Amino acid sequence: MNLANLLCGISYECVQGDIDREISGIAYDSRKVYLGNIFVCISGAVSDGHIFAEDAAKKGAAVIVAQRDINVPYNVTVLKVSDSRATLAMLSAAYFNYPAKELVTIGITGTKGKTTATYMVRQMLEDSGIKTGLIGTIETIIGDKHIPSDHTTPESYIVQQTFREMADAGCKCVVMEVSSQGLMLKRVGGFTFDYGIFTNLEPDHIGPAEHKDLDDYIHCKSLLFRQCRHGIFNIDDSHLERILEGHTCDVETYGFLDTADIKASDVHFFEREGTLGVSYHLSGLINMNVEIDIPGKFSVYNSMAAICICRHFNVSDETIVKSLSKIRVKGRVEILDVSSKFTVMVDYAHNAMSLESLLTTLKEYNPKRLVCLFGCGGNRSRERRFEMGEVSSRLADFTVVTSDNPRYEEPEAIIDDIITGVKKACGNYITVTDRAEAIRYVIENAKEGDVIVLAGKGHEDYQEIKGKKYHMDDRELVAAVVRDGNFIK
Repeated sequence: MNLANLLCGISYECVQGDIDREISGIAYDSRKVYLGNIFVCISGAVSDGHIFAEDAAKKGAAVIVAQRDINVPYNVTVLKVSDSRATLAMLSAAYFNYPAKELVTIGITGTKGKTTATYMVRQMLEDSGIKTGLIGTIETIIGDKHIPSDHTTPESYIVQQTFREMADAGCKCVVMEVSSQGLMLKRVGGFTFDYGIFTNLEPDHIGPAEHKDLDDYIHCKSLLFRQCRHGIFNIDDSHLERILEGHTCDVETYGFLDTADIKASDVHFFEREGTLGVSYHLSGLINMNVEIDIPGKFSVYNSMAAICICRHFNVSDETIVKSLSKIRVKGRVEILDVSSKFTVMVDYAHNAMSLESLLTTLKEYNPKRLVCLFGCGGNRSRERRFEMGEVSSRLADFTVVTSDNPRYEEPEAIIDDIITGVKKACGNYITVTDRAEAIRYVIENAKEGDVIVLAGKGHEDYQEIKGKKYHMDDRELVAAVVRDGNFIK
């Protein structure tokens, strides 16, 4: 492929060499450079690609794209750009022949709800006969192919490569989670979304390796709506006005406010045979009744976002209802089939904010006991441990403190920190360091009417100890207890 053709529409200065040359591919990791590649120097959380420019040249890179001066042999073409991340996105789109033009692209951003909403959208579209790919926190889905994810929003080259594979596989749409980091790092550059959805915003991902402050976090979320044609927004969110700043898209809203284009009302929580769910009515641009076997008001919001999108694809009410009835998202308020006498669920809640939201929601179902099992990751903020301990002790009737991903710390030391937080409130608690034994304990000691939450791991199927990942899946641990049958049924 000729370099000059890839550079159409990109601002650059050729400071060395010639752009009339053939290239064999694009790389942004110097360890993956092959002969004839373009190497794009990007800065990551750990290292700066510019310091590897010389290594890339030695491995055969024909072209190097950089934001600052670099020193490489004269046979290498050097292009200087103002933003190498944006350039990587545009080069990648061109290299894969602009696959987004062959797909209807749907991006969902927000602090919570992205994962569940993407699965809901995909299910509804697939059930309507529209082949739809998915990119998100848990996995990428292309037809029957499921690829585990490393990032919520992959690097722009991977996004474009995935779009191309989806289009070639016959997909007509793609729905993807768009993180604030993904927007900040231009991972979804090089194309315009057809639809963008804003679910909600709460303070999160603020720190040295993420966003410098809340303003930066809000700003990055808002960038999606300068890069989509039609925006769909949660009108009830207090940050909506900030999210809309600078938007260039059409605006459609959903929520509980009377001014919403699509309004929810008549919400009812229900419980039947170990399953928790919610029903509600939609009015406005859509008029229908909705029921979901996923608990909580947040499930109303997630399903509303998905329904609002699918309205634009003329998905029937019947298909929406059918699709929602079978939605199960791995590790997201995932109710397991254990007993008709009590409820067991797995959820990814791994910080105080998400745990408080989940437990507060579950208390609305008035369980006889709310039981919360969780641990905290090692080599992470100790404050999170104190906070999660206090939240669980305050909201749950019984807390079981166990291990999560201890990494390079001792599990007992992490548990001691959590107990410091637990003791700030008045809930009963127990510690069981081994997570498998902890899960066995809560199920074998369950009482009729209990709601049991296994929090923190969610979709993860490993436990990280001393730099190594060992297979461990909360669902499998529950299944092992169920096989033994030593609990009330």
